[in-house]
Amino acid sequence: MKGSSILSVLALAGATAGQTPSGFTPAVGQKLEVTFGTKAVTPGLALTKPDTARQPTIGLSIPANGTYLWLMIDLDASTNFINPSQGQPTTYLHTVIRDFKGGAASATGISTLTSTSTGPVAWFAPAPPAEQPPHPHRYTNLLWEQPANWQIPAAANQMLQAQKVGFNVPSFITAAGLSAPIAANYFNVTG
Repeated sequence: MKGSSILSVLALAGATAGQTPSGFTPAVGQKLEVTFGTKAVTPGLALTKPDTARQPTIGLSIPANGTYLWLMIDLDASTNFINPSQGQPTTYLHTVIRDFKGGAASATGISTLTSTSTGPVAWFAPAPPAEQPPHPHRYTNLLWEQPANWQIPAAANQMLQAQKVGFNVPSFITAAGLSAPIAANYFNVTG
């Protein structure tokens, strides 16, 4: 009995953290549907720069009745964009778009989210540089429920505009007055 309970807990923990890369904080269990053209992203899927050149379609397989904020961050950037091997490992904020709303669920049960906003940080496609040896960059996508009448607090806006290199997601959550993200997904792109 104890053995099966432990296995159940471990399986649940694995499912809970499965939508974000190992070790990433915050860990998120619900999958954010991310699709580039006809390529649906499963966590850790390898894509190319051309695959990810255009902003993806995002969606939820749970009821999408609210307003949402989407963020994408590169977890494997360098502090030296010209010669990455000479820099320190860091994160890089690519995109933050607000005011996503859900539509009717498709036959597969996915509600596509759309927004007329282009920011506060417009779409910036993955563009990892060629590196020796080559290594994939993990692009992590997070989705939050956006509070009603939400305006970006000054401290959060400062982070979005001036702290893209070394961007800290937990600090942003606090500065922006957001709760935990409700869905996530990630994919890999190698330069």
